[in-house]
Amino acid sequence: MNGPTLLDHCARIEDHIQRNYRIRVLTIDVPDPLTGDLDGAEIDIDYALDPEQRLFLLGHLFGHTVQWNVNPQAFELGQIHEPPVDEKLMPAILEYEREAAAFGLALFHEANVNHLDQWFSDYTTCDMSYLAHFYRTGEKRSFLTFWKDGTPLIEPRPIPPFTPEQRVFRHTGIVI
Repeated sequence: MNGPTLLDHCARIEDHIQRNYRIRVLTIDVPDPLTGDLDGAEIDIDYALDPEQRLFLLGHLFGHTVQWNVNPQAFELGQIHEPPVDEKLMPAILEYEREAAAFGLALFHEANVNHLDQWFSDYTTCDMSYLAHFYRTGEKRSFLTFWKDGTPLIEPRPIPPFTPEQRVFRHTGIVI
């Protein structure tokens, strides 16, 4: 056996989120165009995702959950933005995404998933590039056309103490 699979890591991360942070994680049919959703106290992951997508979204949506619970402005950034988004707002949106990734990577480390930093950094960079392109142009290109290997590593950011507070799911105010 060659060690844990991505599915094993998904199970470990999901268990850690639920046990240590009291955030429910559900596998459901998430309404299109989303593949995952959150409300501040629950993370929903679409049942049709592969393990790589699921693992990324567990970290990514956990990071946004932390933000929503510790920073009211982060919740506002996570709401609807119709393209083209005002260029003045783009730095704040991209910082919001970077910070979520930093919390997500810290979660991985807390759960002893310590060898996926480059993968998570590459995935996050791809996701941010896709999002920036969409917000600037309104065009939804294939996600993987934005992929680059060996992107700068994300620095994990300590997860502040918080109490999950239910707000609204993003599909009521879609964020991609």
